[in-house]
Amino acid sequence: MKTDSPQNDSRPNILLIMTDQQRGDCLGADGHPVLETPYLDELASRGTRFTRAYTACPSCIPARASLLTGMSQWQTGILGMGYGQGPIPSHFKHTMPGELAKAGYHTQAIGKNHFHPYRTLNGYHNCILDESGRQEDSDYRRWFEANKTGPYDYRDHSVDWNSWMARPTHLPEHLHPTHWTAQQAIEWLSRRDPNKPFFLKVSFARPHSPFDPPQVYYDMYKDRRMPDPHIGDWCDDPTGEPVNSDVNAWQAKRSDVEIQRARACYYGNITFIDHQIGRLLYELKHNHEQAYANTLIVFLSDHGDMMGDHHLWRKTYAFEGSARVPMIVVPPSTWQDTPRNQTCDQLVELRDVMPTVLNAARINVPATCDGLNMMPLATGQQTAWRKHLQGEHCKCYAPQQANLYVVDDRYKYIWFPYTGNQLLFDLQNDPGECKNLAAHANHQQTRQAMQQQLTDILRERGSHVLLDHEQQLRKLDTQEVWQSPNYEMHL
Repeated sequence: MKTDSPQNDSRPNILLIMTDQQRGDCLGADGHPVLETPYLDELASRGTRFTRAYTACPSCIPARASLLTGMSQWQTGILGMGYGQGPIPSHFKHTMPGELAKAGYHTQAIGKNHFHPYRTLNGYHNCILDESGRQEDSDYRRWFEANKTGPYDYRDHSVDWNSWMARPTHLPEHLHPTHWTAQQAIEWLSRRDPNKPFFLKVSFARPHSPFDPPQVYYDMYKDRRMPDPHIGDWCDDPTGEPVNSDVNAWQAKRSDVEIQRARACYYGNITFIDHQIGRLLYELKHNHEQAYANTLIVFLSDHGDMMGDHHLWRKTYAFEGSARVPMIVVPPSTWQDTPRNQTCDQLVELRDVMPTVLNAARINVPATCDGLNMMPLATGQQTAWRKHLQGEHCKCYAPQQANLYVVDDRYKYIWFPYTGNQLLFDLQNDPGECKNLAAHANHQQTRQAMQQQLTDILRERGSHVLLDHEQQLRKLDTQEVWQSPNYEMHL
């Protein structure tokens, strides 16, 4: 067994493992009836699994901006994707890798960042990139072209980047971007500065579509009985054209066979990632023993995927399939008095990762960071915590998809500003969000209270376009947008 030379700095290494578009219920440890995630389940047994982790703005760019900065979507200024919502700025004053680098950490990102321009470092010393369909400056794409073994292209399976379509990949397993991402991380461990603690972000571009696992991982699930999609008593039945004919439809009632295939490939991608995480952890444990013992591991995703629930696909929605994410925090094994194999049902969010990581590294948290430090929760301490979380997403696919939401320890309230519709769910008794209680007489007090919470938040932060002259929620015209003035501050 190879061991590292002792590093001069005793602060913990930090390994942040990230997936793209993985639902919060898509973990074996979360009780999923089909999905197998043995390595992630093992991580959960060694630390704390947060059962109610959310992304406040559930699409790639705003979620990753909050993770990068520890700021809410209103503070980053990014309230979604499209319709005037720009890319992640390259001039944030404080970022998680930037603060760690300034404090002496060796920082590295591998995989997907979704920065703009793509080569922006945002505090990392170096980035090795796979930006999915974005070919500009893709390290993976150049590597693929140099190493492929025939006259085929990366996208010859024909499935688009946001499609509900699915099929096993045509590529050999070792050429798949999931394998490449883990391999790059494994190789980097031997190239890092051994005298410094490291911050390594390993960001897989799957299970985000295309749903294209290697054949062996598709075969694990293709004949399994899948969980039925959740179909609410409130949702539209999109039976007309052209919604159902669009291979990238965000709202489409697909056949049972198509949903089965999509879920088999989606689950296959997750298990493939899980096994690649296993490869990385094996390398760290067996060939970098001392570093492994002193490594804090955080696992999460940026947002989920509806996977046909309520006839919806992809992300941006306030529903559990889109907004709830997996999150696991594993303290170093050298922290011997830390509780293990625990779950925590407090409301946590992506913005909470930066203050948590900086606290573990004994670095002061910048005043710009408005997330909360999860380390007391992860180490079994009693601490005051948020009672509710507010989230949103501006119009992206269509005005009727745009939403704002508030969730607390039991209920979720969703407001659709372009339609005026509202939903209220009792998550304790209806985790699939199938029964809308907003109009039920015996839930009016709860609806009004949560509606008022949302109204108060919007008034306090200055979202006046969403409020009428009486400071109540107002329905927007389809040409109106709500934006944060903070985005321009970071350009």
